[in-house]
Amino acid sequence: MSYDLGKAVGYKAKDQPVSWTRKDIITYALGVGAKHDELSLVYELDKSWAPLPTYPVVLGLKGDDQDVTLFAAKSSAQPLPGLPKLNPNRVVHATQSIEILKDLPVASGSGWKLSRRVVGVHENKSGIIIDNEAILLDPHGVPYAKLYSSAFYLGSKANGDKFSKAIAAPPQAKPVPKDRKPDWVVRDKTTPEQALIYRLSGDYNPLHIDPELGKVMGFGGVILHGLSSYGFAARGLIQAIANGNSRALTVFGARFTSPVMPGDELETSAWEVGPGPNGTSEITFITKNLTSGKVALGNGVAFIKKAEKSKL
Repeated sequence: MSYDLGKAVGYKAKDQPVSWTRKDIITYALGVGAKHDELSLVYELDKSWAPLPTYPVVLGLKGDDQDVTLFAAKSSAQPLPGLPKLNPNRVVHATQSIEILKDLPVASGSGWKLSRRVVGVHENKSGIIIDNEAILLDPHGVPYAKLYSSAFYLGSKANGDKFSKAIAAPPQAKPVPKDRKPDWVVRDKTTPEQALIYRLSGDYNPLHIDPELGKVMGFGGVILHGLSSYGFAARGLIQAIANGNSRALTVFGARFTSPVMPGDELETSAWEVGPGPNGTSEITFITKNLTSGKVALGNGVAFIKKAEKSKL
């Protein structure tokens, strides 16, 4: 049987209701490593308090739930036209990108949703990759963020031929400059409890809390959510480049390249590679796991407004 993979491209899923509270915003900040002195992220009465701009990446799994949910029910793969049945137990989160269109309110209220569609399908010898787009809309249909993610279904096969079709994509990272050192280097250490905190933002995958499952899946134990490492990198660059101004970051994207264990130390190296839109600078970055020696986040791209240097 042959499959018309291109049929899935452009397929629009049902809109997903989403919501968040001030408590969710603070919980997320702690899940991506916010410290006791980062009051602009964790203290609701701080004059600069604002959500980290990467917060919407949690909403696809969180939805509008305010309690612990069953991950298996949240992650079941929806059949897509033109594709074979995909195994949700053999999928990895390959890439994630977010473009912030408007400043996120600290609490949503009701009526917010994610408008979702498939924007790319690719088949290679290793499996099938699905690219998804989700636009965060307020109750009046005003877009606040545009999110892109890709899911790699390992071992899945349709026609066995190389295939690629896409109708939309996020900004892509420029290569890391080989001729100079990074302009910024940020180190941060995750804690052994990091995944326990991050999961409270809505990703209750047992892989991030059950050591036995981690061993069965070949990781040797619990691994940290990729989106926690992603948030660590975003938070670090906001601190280093924008002096902690969360509203300075307008685009952030990366590829997940190797797992991080709770307690591992991360180092994000960033290079300014040109001007970005609307007064931002374009940044290329990688995040290395200093504990394992492997790159955890590759192909990193960010658009961020640099903090103005004070005049003496």
